[in-house]
Amino acid sequence: MSTVDEAPFHVPVGALIKLAVPAAVMGVFCSLSLLALSTVAERLSGWLWDDVSAAFGFEAHSDAWTIIMLTGTGLLIGLVVRYAPGHAGPDPATVELVAEPLRPVVLPGLAAALILMLAGGVSLGPENPIIGINVGIIVWVGLKLFPQVNVPVWLAIAVSGTLGAMFGTPVAAALLLSELNAGDKRIPLWDRLFAPLVAATTGALTTMTLADLDLSVDVGTYVDGGLKDLGLGILISLGAAAFGLVAVYLFVPFHRVFQKIKHPVLMLTAGGLLLGVLGAIGGEVTLFKGLKQMQELPGLAASTTALGFLVFAVVKLFALLVAATSGFRGGRIFPTLFIGVALGFAIHQAWPTVSLPLAVGCACVGILVAATRSGWLSIFMAVAVVPQMVLLPAFLLATLVAWLLVTNRPELIARPAPPGPVAPPA
Repeated sequence: MSTVDEAPFHVPVGALIKLAVPAAVMGVFCSLSLLALSTVAERLSGWLWDDVSAAFGFEAHSDAWTIIMLTGTGLLIGLVVRYAPGHAGPDPATVELVAEPLRPVVLPGLAAALILMLAGGVSLGPENPIIGINVGIIVWVGLKLFPQVNVPVWLAIAVSGTLGAMFGTPVAAALLLSELNAGDKRIPLWDRLFAPLVAATTGALTTMTLADLDLSVDVGTYVDGGLKDLGLGILISLGAAAFGLVAVYLFVPFHRVFQKIKHPVLMLTAGGLLLGVLGAIGGEVTLFKGLKQMQELPGLAASTTALGFLVFAVVKLFALLVAATSGFRGGRIFPTLFIGVALGFAIHQAWPTVSLPLAVGCACVGILVAATRSGWLSIFMAVAVVPQMVLLPAFLLATLVAWLLVTNRPELIARPAPPGPVAPPA
């Protein structure tokens, strides 16, 4: 039987060029939507934590006000989830970072839940909700204006634009999309990435122009310790990954407990109360998404022991678990990053001969590998936190070894149970 060779796939270069303009505009939109929602949340946060607390006679971050604020935040978000059209999207514990586009009617409720979450001090970041919002809008608008371009392309543009805006660089989007390897496999990778990376670039440029975004932590300059440091980095990464697996194995049980409450208002209020108690235990530094808070840790090093930094990490881990499994709309990358930085400081405080930049970077790599199952994202975030390229080989090796520990383990997600067998008709 004769075979006919398939003709090589011809990439429509003209179509890529035409798509570049709307992709660039949508990248700008992704950044503006992120910055707008973050600004509203920041101003609301200042009003609630400073002005309202003072009006009721509380200190801004006292234990009592922390519990009141987090419980009230849970109550308000519970009301949004219960009564907003579309219930502010699906249960965030059951979906990936990149999920199916949401209907436009769902997006206002999700935006309200995101603003309240960021303002109230919940230990989650904006990544999942803002990606959901931007994907929903861009897919809807894109299909209206350019119906010949299919949904996966618009989804990739929206995700890339948002990642570029969130991290201030298109590199994270390029790494994550190449890892996902989505789209028509006949098309070369960089042709598939062309329009999404245009969006990621304009999103990053817009954020860096309008906002002061810096993910780095002041950990001093690394002095190369040779092969010894490579071995230490592996051990630190393995320990951090094992620490992250604690959250992985507790995730589904926590989710099941909260699901037994059933009513979203009661569930989120209970989650908020627990977050308030955890915040009172860990203090102000363990609240909110963790980006600014992890940058405060170097200033605490002179007065905080290794045990103190470990407490920060443990409290944040359980706050992340409670927030992510009780229905709060938010992402897990930034709080996980805080945990990694806190673990790095704990290790350095316990063993001062261990390089602080090495400890922080490898701890971030290990716990992010466990939490996200994305090697590229883990390496990128470690380099963003400790931007010293001499450490890149240690981070890469630490990622590979941590991957061996977490592969085949459960993921940080509560997947819906498969439907049971259908009973035969009587």
